[in-house]
Amino acid sequence: MVASSPADALLAGESSRLLASHKLGTQAGIRIQLLDNGEPAEIMTVPASALRLFVNLLTEMSHGNAVTLIPTRAELTTQQAADLLNVSRPYVVKLLDEGKIPSRTVGKFRRVRFDDLMAYKRKDDEAREKILHQLSVEAQELGMGY
Repeated sequence: MVASSPADALLAGESSRLLASHKLGTQAGIRIQLLDNGEPAEIMTVPASALRLFVNLLTEMSHGNAVTLIPTRAELTTQQAADLLNVSRPYVVKLLDEGKIPSRTVGKFRRVRFDDLMAYKRKDDEAREKILHQLSVEAQELGMGY
Protein backbone atom coordinates (compact mmCIF):
# COMPACT_ATOMS: atom_id res chain seq x y z
CA MET A 1 0.00 0.00 0.00
CA VAL A 2 1.25 3.46 -0.87
CA ALA A 3 0.05 6.30 1.34
CA SER A 4 0.97 9.87 0.48
CA SER A 5 2.26 12.64 2.70
CA PRO A 6 1.02 16.17 1.98
CA ALA A 7 4.23 16.87 0.04
CA ASP A 8 3.81 13.63 -1.93
CA ALA A 9 0.17 14.51 -2.67
CA LEU A 10 1.18 17.89 -4.07
CA LEU A 11 3.93 16.42 -6.24
CA ALA A 12 1.63 13.58 -7.37
CA GLY A 13 -1.00 16.12 -8.41
CA GLU A 14 1.48 18.11 -10.49
CA SER A 15 2.88 14.94 -12.05
CA SER A 16 -0.52 13.45 -12.89
CA ARG A 17 -1.66 16.69 -14.55
CA LEU A 18 1.52 16.86 -16.61
CA LEU A 19 1.35 13.21 -17.69
CA ALA A 20 -2.39 13.37 -18.38
CA SER A 21 -1.86 16.35 -20.69
CA HIS A 22 0.04 14.06 -23.10
CA LYS A 23 -2.34 12.21 -25.37
CA LEU A 24 -1.54 8.50 -25.13
CA GLY A 25 -4.13 7.54 -27.75
CA THR A 26 -3.90 3.96 -28.97
CA GLN A 27 -0.13 3.74 -28.84
CA ALA A 28 1.19 0.41 -27.61
CA GLY A 29 4.31 1.88 -26.04
CA ILE A 30 5.50 5.22 -24.77
CA ARG A 31 9.15 6.25 -24.72
CA ILE A 32 10.21 7.92 -21.49
CA GLN A 33 13.57 9.22 -20.34
CA LEU A 34 14.95 8.81 -16.85
CA LEU A 35 17.16 11.45 -15.32
CA ASP A 36 19.87 10.88 -12.73
CA ASN A 37 20.48 14.09 -10.76
CA GLY A 38 19.09 16.07 -13.68
CA GLU A 39 21.32 14.37 -16.23
CA PRO A 40 19.87 12.05 -18.92
CA ALA A 41 20.34 8.44 -17.81
CA GLU A 42 18.20 6.09 -19.89
CA ILE A 43 15.46 6.08 -22.48
CA MET A 44 13.00 3.22 -22.35
CA THR A 45 9.67 2.19 -23.79
CA VAL A 46 6.87 1.29 -21.39
CA PRO A 47 3.39 0.00 -22.23
CA ALA A 48 0.91 2.87 -22.62
CA SER A 49 -1.48 0.95 -20.36
CA ALA A 50 1.16 0.99 -17.59
CA LEU A 51 1.55 4.74 -17.96
CA ARG A 52 -2.25 5.20 -17.76
CA LEU A 53 -2.23 3.12 -14.57
CA PHE A 54 0.58 5.30 -13.23
CA VAL A 55 -1.43 8.46 -13.97
CA ASN A 56 -4.40 6.97 -12.08
CA LEU A 57 -2.13 6.08 -9.16
CA LEU A 58 -0.74 9.62 -9.05
CA THR A 59 -4.24 11.10 -9.20
CA GLU A 60 -5.39 9.00 -6.25
CA MET A 61 -2.26 9.93 -4.29
CA SER A 62 -2.88 13.62 -5.05
CA HIS A 63 -6.26 13.29 -3.31
CA GLY A 64 -4.53 11.80 -0.26
CA ASN A 65 -5.85 8.29 -0.94
CA ALA A 66 -3.76 5.25 -0.12
CA VAL A 67 -3.27 3.02 -3.15
CA THR A 68 -2.83 -0.75 -3.33
CA LEU A 69 -1.94 -2.61 -6.50
CA ILE A 70 -3.35 -6.14 -6.58
CA PRO A 71 -2.74 -8.60 -9.42
CA THR A 72 -6.05 -9.97 -10.77
CA ARG A 73 -5.00 -13.55 -10.01
CA ALA A 74 -4.00 -12.74 -6.43
CA GLU A 75 -5.62 -14.77 -3.68
CA LEU A 76 -6.99 -12.84 -0.74
CA THR A 77 -7.87 -13.79 2.79
CA THR A 78 -11.48 -13.41 3.87
CA GLN A 79 -10.46 -10.29 5.84
CA GLN A 80 -8.79 -8.73 2.80
CA ALA A 81 -11.88 -9.53 0.71
CA ALA A 82 -14.09 -7.95 3.38
CA ASP A 83 -11.91 -4.84 3.45
CA LEU A 84 -12.14 -4.46 -0.34
CA LEU A 85 -15.93 -4.85 -0.28
CA ASN A 86 -16.19 -2.62 2.81
CA VAL A 87 -18.19 -5.28 4.67
CA SER A 88 -17.53 -7.49 7.68
CA ARG A 89 -15.51 -10.69 7.45
CA PRO A 90 -18.46 -12.79 8.69
CA TYR A 91 -20.55 -11.38 5.83
CA VAL A 92 -17.88 -12.45 3.31
CA VAL A 93 -17.80 -15.92 4.90
CA LYS A 94 -21.60 -16.08 4.47
CA LEU A 95 -21.25 -15.15 0.78
CA LEU A 96 -18.64 -17.90 0.38
CA ASP A 97 -20.86 -20.44 2.17
CA GLU A 98 -23.75 -19.52 -0.14
CA GLY A 99 -21.50 -19.95 -3.20
CA LYS A 100 -21.97 -16.36 -4.29
CA ILE A 101 -18.21 -15.90 -4.45
CA PRO A 102 -15.95 -18.81 -5.43
CA SER A 103 -13.19 -19.70 -2.98
CA ARG A 104 -10.75 -22.46 -2.16
CA THR A 105 -9.45 -23.79 1.11
CA VAL A 106 -5.75 -23.70 1.96
CA GLY A 107 -5.30 -25.73 5.13
CA LYS A 108 -8.12 -24.46 7.29
CA PHE A 109 -8.26 -21.02 5.68
CA ARG A 110 -10.26 -19.83 2.70
CA ARG A 111 -8.81 -17.87 -0.16
CA VAL A 112 -10.71 -15.72 -2.65
CA ARG A 113 -9.29 -14.76 -6.02
CA PHE A 114 -9.29 -11.02 -6.60
CA ASP A 115 -10.89 -11.32 -10.03
CA ASP A 116 -13.72 -13.49 -8.60
CA LEU A 117 -14.27 -10.91 -5.86
CA MET A 118 -14.42 -8.07 -8.40
CA ALA A 119 -16.84 -10.06 -10.59
CA TYR A 120 -19.15 -10.43 -7.56
CA LYS A 121 -18.79 -6.71 -6.79
CA ARG A 122 -19.66 -5.72 -10.37
CA LYS A 123 -22.81 -7.89 -10.31
CA ASP A 124 -23.80 -6.55 -6.90
CA ASP A 125 -23.22 -2.94 -7.99
CA GLU A 126 -25.27 -3.50 -11.17
CA ALA A 127 -28.15 -5.01 -9.18
CA ARG A 128 -28.04 -2.13 -6.70
CA GLU A 129 -28.00 0.42 -9.55
CA LYS A 130 -31.01 -1.25 -11.18
CA ILE A 131 -33.00 -1.12 -7.93
CA LEU A 132 -32.07 2.54 -7.37
CA HIS A 133 -33.21 3.37 -10.90
CA GLN A 134 -36.55 1.58 -10.31
CA LEU A 135 -37.06 3.46 -7.05
CA SER A 136 -36.26 6.76 -8.77
CA VAL A 137 -38.78 6.06 -11.55
CA GLU A 138 -41.46 5.14 -9.00
CA ALA A 139 -40.77 8.29 -6.97
CA GLN A 140 -41.10 10.45 -10.08
CA GLU A 141 -44.36 8.72 -11.05
CA LEU A 142 -45.71 9.39 -7.57
CA GLY A 143 -44.65 13.04 -7.79
CA MET A 144 -42.38 12.85 -4.78
CA GLY A 145 -40.08 15.56 -6.14
CA TYR A 146 -37.05 13.36 -6.83
